[in-house]
Amino acid sequence: MITKRIIPCLDVKDGRVVKGVRFAGLSDVSSPVALAQYYTENGADELVFYDITASAEGRSLFTDILRETASRVFIPLTVGGGINTLEDFDRVLKCGADKVSVNSGAIRNPALIREAALRYGSQCVVLSVDVKRVDGQFRVFGRGGRDDTGMEAIAWIKEGVALGAGEVVVNSIDTDGVKGGFDLALLKEVCAAVNVPVIASGGAGKMEDFTQLFQTIPTIDAGLAASVFHFGEIAIPDLKRELQRNGILVR
Repeated sequence: MITKRIIPCLDVKDGRVVKGVRFAGLSDVSSPVALAQYYTENGADELVFYDITASAEGRSLFTDILRETASRVFIPLTVGGGINTLEDFDRVLKCGADKVSVNSGAIRNPALIREAALRYGSQCVVLSVDVKRVDGQFRVFGRGGRDDTGMEAIAWIKEGVALGAGEVVVNSIDTDGVKGGFDLALLKEVCAAVNVPVIASGGAGKMEDFTQLFQTIPTIDAGLAASVFHFGEIAIPDLKRELQRNGILVR
């Protein structure tokens, strides 16, 4: 079994970390700089930083707060939000990101995935996909979960990986912030469809949800969460000890 990663996610709006439920009702949490430093010192394997309103507001990702955040992080950092061009990749990487996450920009221009993979390597390109059930189908949503693209999610994820994405983050809108557990049905389909690392996002409410995720889908690479870590409901060192007790390899 591969070693599993535990990844906190910083959803950033106007320079502050926020959290909502099913991508709505955002409330203020903390400073991304302070949280990044805390997670670096407290056992996180990686960190994800999303400028969650960049695409919806049609602007570039804020680089000042990113640069300050990256300066406190000594674990791999993935950054996304408003990534539409190779210049955006370049700018974010120069701010200290290790990997760049594309979502709406890749939906508009799938060739961006291939171009970025050729320039920076597939390991640098993360395809982030916001998925919601519509009429019994897993549907891709764009602009921070605002727009139903009409695209079937599994087909889009397979296309993104074929174009060169080296990792996939699957964000389930149906389970986001609800704390009822990860979207196992969706994640099983994604893991069966691609052979790159898959990160589960949306739904973690307790330590048992991570145990269930890794035991039910042994091929999944990582579990990502936000509020349960931000508000101290789950401490990452405790979570890792619990996973080890259940025979799950962690770093």
